[in-house]
Amino acid sequence: MAKRTKVAAPQLPVPQSDVEAAAAVARIGVLMRELERIKAAGEDQVAAIAADVNATSAPLRAKLKAETEGLRTFCEANRGRLTEQFKRKTVTFETGTAAWRARPASVTLRDKVDEIIGRVKALGLTRFVRTKEEIDKEAMLREPALAKSIVGVSIGSAGEDFVVEP
Repeated sequence: MAKRTKVAAPQLPVPQSDVEAAAAVARIGVLMRELERIKAAGEDQVAAIAADVNATSAPLRAKLKAETEGLRTFCEANRGRLTEQFKRKTVTFETGTAAWRARPASVTLRDKVDEIIGRVKALGLTRFVRTKEEIDKEAMLREPALAKSIVGVSIGSAGEDFVVEP
């Protein structure tokens, strides 16, 4: 069996009195505020970079949109010829392709969902309504002894966290 090597515990500043503990809480508060300042400064820098990128790329996006719309106009006007009388959906040019893609069908609900569900059920079209079964964990927490008796269910301790609020 391999010999185990012990790992030295990290050297932590452990307060030895209430006064030192209060000073530790104060230092923690200073560190937390400094971290928040650094985070805020970083977020400001990210926002400034994003604004610069958007401003710099706006003319290119506009030109790209114009070029794309121009090509679309050409392809639509010549679609029959380009697609061999609509046999294909993709046109191959020397430098790339252009294609027409069918969007998938979608369902749009114009009224409130509850009202539509009522109408669907009234028409006997229950195959259009999903019923979702799920475990009620809140009920299990209200009756932990009974819930523990079910195979595959365990009720864990909520545990506790150490929180410092300077």
